[in-house]
Amino acid sequence: MTREWKAQFTTSWGAPVRRVYGPDAIAIDYARDLGDPGAFPYTRGVHPTMYRGRLWTMRQYAGFGSAEETNKRYRYLLEQGQTGLSVAFDLPTQMGYDADAPEAYGEVGKVGVSISSVEDMAALFDGIPLHRASTSMTINATASILLCLYIAVAQRQGVAVDTLAGTVQNDILKEYIARGTYIYPPGPSMRLITDMFAFCKDRVPRWNTISVSGYHIREAGCTAVQEVAFTLSNAIAYVSAALEAGLGVDEFAPQISFFFNAHNNLTEEVAKFRAARRLWARIMKDRFHAQDPRSMMLRFHAQTAGSMLTAQQPENNVVRVTVQALAAVLGGCQSLHTNSMDEALALPSEQAVRVALRTQQILAHESGVADTVDPLGGSYAVERLTGDVEGEAEAYIAKIDGMGGSIHAIPFMQREIQDAAYRYQMEIEAKDRIVVGVNDFVAEEPPASNLFRVDPAVGEALARRLGALRAARDRDRALACLDRLESAARGHANLVPLILDAVIASGTLGEICDRLRGAFGVHRPSVTF
Repeated sequence: MTREWKAQFTTSWGAPVRRVYGPDAIAIDYARDLGDPGAFPYTRGVHPTMYRGRLWTMRQYAGFGSAEETNKRYRYLLEQGQTGLSVAFDLPTQMGYDADAPEAYGEVGKVGVSISSVEDMAALFDGIPLHRASTSMTINATASILLCLYIAVAQRQGVAVDTLAGTVQNDILKEYIARGTYIYPPGPSMRLITDMFAFCKDRVPRWNTISVSGYHIREAGCTAVQEVAFTLSNAIAYVSAALEAGLGVDEFAPQISFFFNAHNNLTEEVAKFRAARRLWARIMKDRFHAQDPRSMMLRFHAQTAGSMLTAQQPENNVVRVTVQALAAVLGGCQSLHTNSMDEALALPSEQAVRVALRTQQILAHESGVADTVDPLGGSYAVERLTGDVEGEAEAYIAKIDGMGGSIHAIPFMQREIQDAAYRYQMEIEAKDRIVVGVNDFVAEEPPASNLFRVDPAVGEALARRLGALRAARDRDRALACLDRLESAARGHANLVPLILDAVIASGTLGEICDRLRGAFGVHRPSVTF
């Protein structure tokens, strides 16, 4: 089979791809554009030895049903060699509703674990010593509450809070742009984020207070260039907000991390990661005048592309995930989640998640790609693509700056993503882009069997347990803490210590969010046609 039918080979953003790249394709100043690994501008990696000194954290994203059920999956993954925890929360938890809220009916535990109280969080990490764990929590609108619940459980375990290590996603701007699990308007949401920056700077210094996420933007259909540009524009907005709140850039910037998508095109994705690292280093040095090298390091978690998984011939997803994971490793990720082959059909089974984890382990220990730092550095094609991504992303960032920054540019970014997603779908339908098993190489196959199912009764069981917690707690103490939080939300005090007091007093996630809704209101997106 030949590919002569293809009129032009292009990048995800539509630029032509050359037949061959040579020295004429690149103009690199080594010191300015590449440098050494662990040195500005960090194109080649944020650490001098990268994976020779320490492998990336293998952090499989997991959560479903009750805290107890998810705890069993965590223990299984740790037994299989996982080196970091990553918590998936259900939609009610993400949207600020308790398991017994009418709005949560039918959604409890479906796409993640249900967490309503400190007792749920304690059950989630039962038998897992938090002073040894590195925990990532994919949570945004309720990030401050989930972090406080985690701190409360650590204190129960006798763990010093300043030793806790992990990340909360806490990136609300991409929720307005692409994902939709927001609660409050942008202003109060940004306040909660900067309050957490200030709180963690003093109390939880090893915690990454935000993971600025391009992953969900890419899942919505954007290009590699747009993923870099929109993610870094959002990060610029967070840094600017923290500076306006009175924080020094080097006080909080070392705790900023990033989360990117690992897509199918190997060389383009490697270039994307390298370009993002270089561009962020220059932004932090030149725009924000950071002095601490850690403030300029773009440290990132990668997850393989869920939107690229197919329900047809799901075993093919093992190959897709391997290519995507390889791109993340060659691009220098600090931690990685590999999707399971059956995720286009259901939550992953134990067998599927083990294969996904083994994919990382084989790359780490058998492929040799971890033995050399930036092994594709110097490739004419990769260096040209790295420069192209950086230049195109800079142009987008300048356009967003001209609109007043990310908050004002949300409609623009939404339109750009929608247009890119439409073009991609049209390419598939015209067979200009082949998806194996979907629009070519199709095979008849029986319906999938042995899919993982969440217990449909979990919602009712958790609602009963929550009722028992409310009946047993010191009601006056819990209500007093909630009253103080709501009063402070109408003023200017840092809210995180008050949220921590409320969760320790068995105030629930939904009760806290209801008080903040009362003070802040809820976000109602404008609709344009």
